[in-house]
This record gives sequence, C-alpha cells and structure tokens, in this order.
Amino acid sequence: MPQTLGARLPSAKATHVRGALGATRDLIDRLAQSSPARLAVLVFAAVVILFTALLWLPASSQDGRATTFTDALFTATSAVTVTGLTVVPTADHWSLTGQVIILLAIQIGGLGTLTMTSILAMAIGRQLGLRSKLITQEALNVGRLGEVGSLLRTVVITSVVIEGTLAVILTIGFLVAGENPLTAVWHGVFYSISAFNNGGFTPHSDGLVPYFDTAAHTWLILFPTALGVLLGSLGFPVILVLRQVGWLKFSRWNLNTKLTVVTTFVLMFVGWVLWTAFEWNNPATIQGESTGHKIFQGFFASVMMRSGGFNLVQMSEAEPVTLLLTDALMFAGGAPASTGGGIKVTTLAVVVLAILAEARGDRAVIAFHRTVPESVLRIAISVIAMGATIVLVATGVLMALSGQSMDRVVFEVISAYATCGLSTGLSAEMGAAGKAVLVVVMLVGRIGTTTVATALALRSRRRLYQYPEERPIIG
Repeated sequence: MPQTLGARLPSAKATHVRGALGATRDLIDRLAQSSPARLAVLVFAAVVILFTALLWLPASSQDGRATTFTDALFTATSAVTVTGLTVVPTADHWSLTGQVIILLAIQIGGLGTLTMTSILAMAIGRQLGLRSKLITQEALNVGRLGEVGSLLRTVVITSVVIEGTLAVILTIGFLVAGENPLTAVWHGVFYSISAFNNGGFTPHSDGLVPYFDTAAHTWLILFPTALGVLLGSLGFPVILVLRQVGWLKFSRWNLNTKLTVVTTFVLMFVGWVLWTAFEWNNPATIQGESTGHKIFQGFFASVMMRSGGFNLVQMSEAEPVTLLLTDALMFAGGAPASTGGGIKVTTLAVVVLAILAEARGDRAVIAFHRTVPESVLRIAISVIAMGATIVLVATGVLMALSGQSMDRVVFEVISAYATCGLSTGLSAEMGAAGKAVLVVVMLVGRIGTTTVATALALRSRRRLYQYPEERPIIG
C-alpha cells in the first residue's frame, strides 16, 4: 500500500502541474482575444521583471556585488525595450554574465516586439469582418489567416540571417582592428544583435568612437552597424515584402512598404544634410575632421537619430540646433512592426499627406494611387497626440524632480519615448524617482503606439444612427 501511494504522488503532482499550465494557457488565450493590448503590457512587464532579477544578481556585475535595484530595473527596461539609455557603463560595470543577459534581453525585446505586433494585428483580423482580415493579411503578407506560427518562424529565420551576416562582417572588422579572435567574435555578435534590434548598447567603454580612424574600420565596423540599424528600423513586414517581391520592383510593393521606405530615406537624407551642415564648424565635434569623415559622420548620425542610439560624438557637445533636429527625428522614429520606436514613419507620412490634401482642397488622402481610409488618419492623429502628451507630461515631471534645463530634459525624454538611446548624460545623473519616470516612458514608448492603435481598432463599431453635422471654427 505505501508503494502504491508513493507511485501515485508523482502522477498527482504532474496532473496538477498540467492543470495549472492548461489554466494559464486558457487565461492567455482569453486575454489575447478579449484584450491583446493588455496582454502586451503584461508580457513586457513580466519580461522586464525577469531581467531585472537577473541583472540584480552579484554575478552580473564586475565587482561581484549586487547592483542597486533601480539601476538593474533601468538597464533591464532599456534592454527589453531596445532603447539603449544607460545609468552605469555597460563595459565597466557589467560582467560578461551581465552583458550576456543584456544581449539576451535585447534579442528577446526586438523579436518580441515584432512577433507581438504581428499577433496583435492578427487579433484585429479575427475581431473584425472578412474585409479587415484581408487587409491585415495583405499588410503582414501572410498566406492564410491563422498561420501565426509560420509567420513567426519566418521572423526568427530572417533575423538570424541578417544578424549572422552582420556578425561575420563585424568580427572581421574587429580582427582587423587588432582584437584577439574570441573577443572579436563576441563583439561582432554583440554589435550585430544590438544594431539590428536598434538596441544601442555597446560592450566598449568608448563605444564606437575609437574605430572612426581608418577606412577599414569605417567600412567593416561602422557601416555594417549603421546598415543593421537601418534594416531593423524598416520593420519585418517591409523586409518580407522586399525579399519576396523584389527590392527594385517598386510598383509591386504594397502601400505600407512604399510609405515606409520613401519616408525613411527622405528623413535619413534630410537628417544627413542638416546634421552635417549644423556641425560642420563645431570644434567640439567634427570641425577638425576631413571632408569625407564629416560626410560619413553626418550619414551615421542621421541613421542613429531615429532609433539606433550609437554615436560618434558626444551629444552634450553638439550644437543646440542639432539637438533640436535630433529631437524631431527621434520622435518620428522607425517603421511599424520594427525594432524602432517613435510615432512611426507611416504615421508621420499619413498626417503630412492629409495636410497636403487639405491644402489642395482634396476630399480624400491619396498615396501612390491608393486612398487612405479616414480611420487610419484618426489613428495617426491619436498616436501623435498621445506621444506629444507623454513627452510633455514626462518632461514637466523630470524638470520638477531634477531642476535641469528644458532642452536636456526634453532630449532625454524623447530619446526614452522613441527608444533611441542617444543621451546627453542626464539619465545617469537622475535620482531614483527620475529613473523610474524614464522607465515608464521607455515602456510606454515601446508598446504604447501599437497598443493604442490596436485598442482603437478593436473598439471600432458602426453606429446605427448619425447626428447632424456642425462645423466648429478651426485655426
């Protein structure tokens, strides 16, 4: 009899565990169907808590002592939201274990954003009618609705291919720079993941600045890093369309891809020209460089300003007008369903097209021979208003807490909201309360835009009646 009871105990425990897992899956399924936005918040919060606990361990720091909870939380949030803001030096404070944890958080944060965005968009398709399902299917380039698993596998495979290619090129670059093979491989892998996911973290105490000295370093380290950031900011749906349709077959691209690519390169070119012009004679940044170096620094800065976070000059030494330009480009951010942040380039494009349509007297917003629905314009306006409100409120709170000037605070807040990672050093100077505010801003910036847009779409409904129209005075 005792042996029978003993044999039954493991079975009972296993049944209990299976029951708990089943209940958890059912809860997640119900939450995904009823409120995908809430599920997104819970998932991100859980991942941040997990990596905070890991970075809090003594083994994660170089001195073998536990990092303060605030600094561990800030770093974990910055890594999971692929922001890149830091309050302690990554190379000098974190051990190899800590840096591996940060890199894993960046990878999960980047891939998690892509996969979660796809799942949320699929949820929109399930909740709405057949037409909305077809629109979602076309936007994500999915063969059949419900093929979430195959879509996510494609995301992972594409990311691995891009990151692996970048890692090989960067490893060669670091070998040419004189690093030993193991260190070169580690740095190649770290920068490839950090670049493609727009993480902005660097395992070097001086970042990438020392590698801006020879043409070999520029083309084997700096340019691949910028290319990785650019590809990551385009977004997986765009990369998938370009891969399947063709990079040069513009007429066959869907509207999302056209708007994303055109707006991205317009912003990149404008930022490149203006940044170079503004900093050309700044003795603290690029005045002493050759013409070729100045032009490349402008290109590198323009790519990084919209979400990358790597820099070749100290942002605190840049001209005030350059900081203002950076604020604007960071706020614009990357593409939807990408590792970039901000309000998204398609949001900006739709609003600009609406302004042009209004100026011309057109009743509809037209883009590349396609009519943009009014519902999309309303969501775009809502996203911009939400982002501006978050930046305004957070700036006021941080100014009250820190007593710093508005230009520094606005720069840091926009960098956090846009998950960019460029900094004038204010994050490290903040107290616990200020860091907590930036943590919230980073989380909202990473999941807020997608969550709000999804929530608006899920709550859309058709009224059976219509009120009389009346025009208020605008402008």
